Amino acid sequence: MRTETQPPIPEITRAAPADVVAIHEIQRLAYRSEAELYGDWTIPPLVEPLAATERALAELLVLKATLGGRIVGAVRGRFEGDTCHVGRLIVQPEAQGRGLGARLMRALEEATPEAGRYELFTGSRSARNLHLYAKLGYRQFRTELLSAKVTLVYLEKLRG
Repeated sequence: MRTETQPPIPEITRAAPADVVAIHEIQRLAYRSEAELYGDWTIPPLVEPLAATERALAELLVLKATLGGRIVGAVRGRFEGDTCHVGRLIVQPEAQGRGLGARLMRALEEATPEAGRYELFTGSRSARNLHLYAKLGYRQFRTELLSAKVTLVYLEKLRG
């Protein structure tokens, strides 16, 4: 008799200053596929200095996902009025495609009940990202040219 084991469930908690190096490294690994997709290695997540990641952990809501004590993903939330701006959803490349990004997004939404609206952006050619966000209830409301190679798609989700 063959039994299938369920993959371990990640623990999602608020990131601490001590997590900055791991989160910064995962961010650089996670965004490589985006850089390859667009042929642009100067996208902001890849060129963000460690000091900026440190500031994010100090000033924003940053959630991390851990498996076996190892950080495998993170997401940021920043408030402007009643809007939570979602940013830098990252998942360690070998952990991608297993629902971890969706778990992080849901955890961010649960951790921010005061938000009336969520807003984020991704690249227009980032089909996997666009699919994930649509599945989570996000809808496109505008586009913006970031560079000659990258067009950003802005998405929003209203609470309720």
